[in-house]
Amino acid sequence: MMIKVPQPYLLFLGDVAEARYAKTAFGLRDWAPQLCIGELALPTATVTTGLPRLKPAQAFARGARSVVIGIANRGGVLAPEWIPALVECLEAGLDLVSGMHTRLAQDAEIRVTAQRYGRALIDIRTPPPGIPIGSGEKRSGKRLLTVGTDCSLGKKYTALALTRAFKRKGVDADFRATGQTGILISGSGIPIDAVVADFIAGAAEILSPAAPASHWDVVEGQGSLFHPSYSGVSLGLMHGTQPDVIVLCHEVGRERILGLEDYATPSLAEAIDLHLRLARRTNANARCAGISLNTSGLSDADAQAALASQREWLRLPVADPIRGGPEFERLVEACLA
Repeated sequence: MMIKVPQPYLLFLGDVAEARYAKTAFGLRDWAPQLCIGELALPTATVTTGLPRLKPAQAFARGARSVVIGIANRGGVLAPEWIPALVECLEAGLDLVSGMHTRLAQDAEIRVTAQRYGRALIDIRTPPPGIPIGSGEKRSGKRLLTVGTDCSLGKKYTALALTRAFKRKGVDADFRATGQTGILISGSGIPIDAVVADFIAGAAEILSPAAPASHWDVVEGQGSLFHPSYSGVSLGLMHGTQPDVIVLCHEVGRERILGLEDYATPSLAEAIDLHLRLARRTNANARCAGISLNTSGLSDADAQAALASQREWLRLPVADPIRGGPEFERLVEACLA
């Protein structure tokens, strides 16, 4: 399960114009800033991480040893427009790291250039061999799974923030990465959305094995039960994880499924109900500890009002992990209760 990636990183943003599709780059900037030298973007890109914008040779001179494709687009494909810049990175001495579904070596120019310059092509979305089907057997230890009303709204950030908060309290806890960004941050994990469907639950069992009774595995959620494209991976991950606790993630103002505007996001009450009914298929005692509410688009005052409104309505802790504060501490305590 361990994946070794040359560090530090140059973050490649391509031609991305929607910040949500650059979540890999933002995740690395926020959770592993010491590993990020700068960013590389095409002239048409309108998104920035705020890191220094560097050419590949400049990044290499400053210490970067690999370029990470910081984009998670629909379908996980390499855009033809990106290829010249990625080839330039290889020529400058950087290994190429990708979390896309498309394998790097499938592009002939990238493959030939890497061979010519002796550069590594590292596909993070490569699951380990020999994953078994899920057994459904109960395992010792405790597990928390972050779930969501949609994709790309904070499941990874919430899991990372909760893991960090647990450790500050002296709780034995591990962040379990299930996506490319989490794997790059933590150094290990299984790319759940690259696992053949029949083996997703088995992969989740491997990812969160039997542990001491006081140990917590905080598992990064993927997809959404409400997303017509990605609900399957979410359910397999849930049943394999057998979570004792779920934390529901939602973004304020997200009323339609990202990229599928014909579909509405559910109410938080509906989402809690469905997740618990399905989670209790493999863990009869599963409970929802609270809500992680992404308020990044709101002012401080509006964010506090949104948190208070949902807290009063749901009678559960509701917090924005990035803003922190007493509300987040109450969510942490509810998870551990």
